[in-house]
Amino acid sequence: MAARVRIPTPLRKYTGGKDAVSAEGTTIAAILDDLEKNCPGLRERICEADGSIRRFVNLYVNGDDIRFLDNTGSPVKDGDEISIVPAIAGGASA
Repeated sequence: MAARVRIPTPLRKYTGGKDAVSAEGTTIAAILDDLEKNCPGLRERICEADGSIRRFVNLYVNGDDIRFLDNTGSPVKDGDEISIVPAIAGGASA
């Protein structure tokens, strides 16, 4: 069961420059485990030590934010697209 994981530019050094990789798993947690196996160092940029998603990282399954689904327990089906989106801080200053 493979999903396509879209990788943001700052994390592509862990994927050999690829903007998308394939990962196996039936939940987000399993996908993250598979990503770490194939792209060492990537997981610690996405997750806290306890396995929760870092505060300034958003994950989407087919456009749905996993925080409004079942977080890392969110189901993943074959062919799903997972997007990793780092939050962008900042704003206009006067």
